[in-house]
Amino acid sequence: MSPSATGAPAAPVAGNAVAIKNFAFSPATLKVTVGTTVTWTNQDTDAHTVTSAGSGGSLHSAAMATHATYSYTFSKPGTYAYLCAIHPFMTGTVEVA
Repeated sequence: MSPSATGAPAAPVAGNAVAIKNFAFSPATLKVTVGTTVTWTNQDTDAHTVTSAGSGGSLHSAAMATHATYSYTFSKPGTYAYLCAIHPFMTGTVEVA
């Protein structure tokens, strides 16, 4: 049985790409090492942003049209929570070690 079939939250995924599709960030939690550049790609027809949750965060994309991308290089360890400023119910996290 695959982990997604259990109904449990998905485990963090390693990699450097996040898809924006069906009004969600996929994977919702991404684990990377310091120095990794993560690229978000909008696969929806609606515009989306990648914006740090809370004030003063480092993630701040412009509104991205379909197929547009936003990249950010994580230079410090920590947990970076973000959302779409247009659709705040869309949330994600990058965990940097």
